[in-house]
Amino acid sequence: MAETAFSSTRDYIASKELLASVNVAIALKKPLLIKGEPGTGKTMLAQAVANSLGKRLIIWNVKSTTKAQDGLYMYDTIQRLYDGQFGEEGVDDIARYIKLGKLGEAFESDEQVVLLIDEIDKADLEFPNDLLWELDQMEFYIHETKRTVKAKHRPIVIITSNAEKELPDAFLRRCIFHYIDFPDAELMEEIIRTHYPDVEENLMKNAMQVFYDIRSIRDIRKKPSTSELIDWINALQIGGISADTLRANLPFLGVVVKKDEDLETVKQEIH
Repeated sequence: MAETAFSSTRDYIASKELLASVNVAIALKKPLLIKGEPGTGKTMLAQAVANSLGKRLIIWNVKSTTKAQDGLYMYDTIQRLYDGQFGEEGVDDIARYIKLGKLGEAFESDEQVVLLIDEIDKADLEFPNDLLWELDQMEFYIHETKRTVKAKHRPIVIITSNAEKELPDAFLRRCIFHYIDFPDAELMEEIIRTHYPDVEENLMKNAMQVFYDIRSIRDIRKKPSTSELIDWINALQIGGISADTLRANLPFLGVVVKKDEDLETVKQEIH
């Protein structure tokens, strides 16, 4: 594909479809929008891409109160007023009080970076639309200093969403989209072995079987994620649990199941 190509790393195993989506987004110079249920590695993907390509990762964590402007720059009027009251030098230099946000930081970087806009759907509905110009044109204007910040190198932009809100069509048109399916048993085994290469075979197989059985229970409210299976296997290894007693005793179940009502359901169904 391109000379800059993402591949799975020692710590992150990606499906062929995900690898293709990442590399298409890089080649087409478009943001990559990643959806998937919690625990499927959406956020970790950005770190894996940065590690694979040898680039710095900048993370913009989106919250319910986040505005698009926060990612561009902030003008610290309070600090300027404070400095003015105490006679600090340079108060007239507004540029001293301009602090770039994460998008601005990515644009100003002397080398190409990976920019993660994490959980974009947490913000209000206007947030994605407010970023359209900046993500298209790779620039923004600072009104206070009358300066245009242009990207020195177009960042590799990865955007995650938990599908809490529908994203605007205009925003979606500008993205490459990929939904991370929950790993099947073959891929899950590969993921586990990247974390625990010496895991005992029967322990892993039995833990995986119980794990997928739990996920298949219709009435369970919060399905356990990949990260919780990995933690559970670690706990089982540390506890010296025998694979043969795993289903009967369900040790350390609270590592995998996190809701009271789910614990009762699992205990009734898995035996």
